[in-house]
Order: sequence, then C-alpha cells, then structure tokens
Amino acid sequence: MMNLPYGELVIGQRARSRGRTITETDVVNFCMLTGNWLEIHANAEFSSKSMYGQRVVQGGLVFVISNALLGFDSEVVEAFYGVDKLRFLKPTFIGDTLYAESEVIALRDKGETRGVATALLTAVNQRHERVMSCEFSLLLRRERLIVSPQE
Repeated sequence: MMNLPYGELVIGQRARSRGRTITETDVVNFCMLTGNWLEIHANAEFSSKSMYGQRVVQGGLVFVISNALLGFDSEVVEAFYGVDKLRFLKPTFIGDTLYAESEVIALRDKGETRGVATALLTAVNQRHERVMSCEFSLLLRRERLIVSPQE
C-alpha cells in the first residue's frame, strides 16, 4: 500500500503482506548488528528458564521486518517520517511467521509535491495473534519519481 503515490491513498485503505518466517540467522545477525546480546535473545539455556521458556526475537527486529513487508516503492517514498505508539503485544519466537497488516489512518499535505501518510501497522503471526502495533508514517511523493537511464 505504501507503494502508491500520496494522491492515490485514501483513509481506511487496507493491505496484508506475504509472510516472512523469522530464523535463527535473523536473530544472530540482529544481535551482531545492534550489539543487543541480551540473554533472552542469544542464550537458549538462559531463555529456557525464562517466563517464555525459549528465546524471544528482539522487538526491534520484529518492527523492521514488519514494516519492510509492506512493500515500498523507491519512486514514491521520499523518507521515513516516524513511528508512534509502538507496542509489542506478544512475544515473537524463532520460527514464527509474521504478516504485516496496514490501514491508512491519516493523510496530511506537506507542500505541493508531498504528503505524510500514516498507517496503523500490525504484525500478526501464524497463530493469528497480534504481536506488534504502531502508527507508521512516511513522506510520500504525489507523483512517481521517474529517473531516465543514462545513455
């Protein structure tokens, strides 16, 4: 949905993404990238004694994978504008499959050539449980940016 120009979006417009399974490699790579080696994410023995009985996927990873599932178009997206009301509603585990659901909840003009689109973004797992929710905003062009190939 966030692959449409600003002028083609309407409040209430909805979309659902394809699925994406979270792997052990995803979690370890995110630990490496962010330095977040909390034992609840990185230590299976420690995590087996935690309230969840297993490792939990980092919330930041759940967020970035979920918003990437929306399917952005570089000819439309000018910039990431912000996120509000981010909440992790249930844990996500290695092996869970996430789907992103979005609904346009606000549109605000930002000059003559751009606008800010805000969607309620929800991550849902294979058990149909909502695991994350936020208001996700992008600065979008009113018209596609068409770049001619150099000759």
